[in-house]
Amino acid sequence: MEKLFVSTRTREEMLNITAALRRAVAEHGWQDGVLVVYCPHTTCGLTINEGFDPDVAGDMTRFFHTRIPQDEGFRHSEGNADAHIKASLFGSSLQILVEGGEMLLGTWQSVWLFEGDGPRSRQLWLKWLKA
Repeated sequence: MEKLFVSTRTREEMLNITAALRRAVAEHGWQDGVLVVYCPHTTCGLTINEGFDPDVAGDMTRFFHTRIPQDEGFRHSEGNADAHIKASLFGSSLQILVEGGEMLLGTWQSVWLFEGDGPRSRQLWLKWLKA
C-alpha cells in the first residue's frame, strides 16, 4: 500500500487529485490493473467528475453547502456533522482502471477529493491490483 498526502485550504472544497494519482502510477510503474484509492477520513470523500470546467467543482461544493449547511442544528458535538453527511454521499473509495500505465478516465473526467471539514492535511491510501 502507498500513501498520498494532500493539504486542503478551506473548510469545503473540491481538490483535483488526478495529476498526483497519475504521478503515483508512473513512479511505481503500474501498467495494467486497477488502482484503488481509499480515503480514511470521515469528513472528506472521493468522486470522479468533470475536470475541464472549474465551475463544476464550485457548483458541487455550493450545492452541498446549501443543501446540508453546517449550522443545521445537528446533535454531533464537534460541529462538523454536515461534513460527515457530505463525505458519506461522496463515498470513501474509488477504483480506477489502468491500462498501459495510463488511468482510464473519460475525456473530461478528473478525480476529486471533497473536503468537508478543512483546512486539513489528508492522506489517501493507494492499493494496486494487478490484472
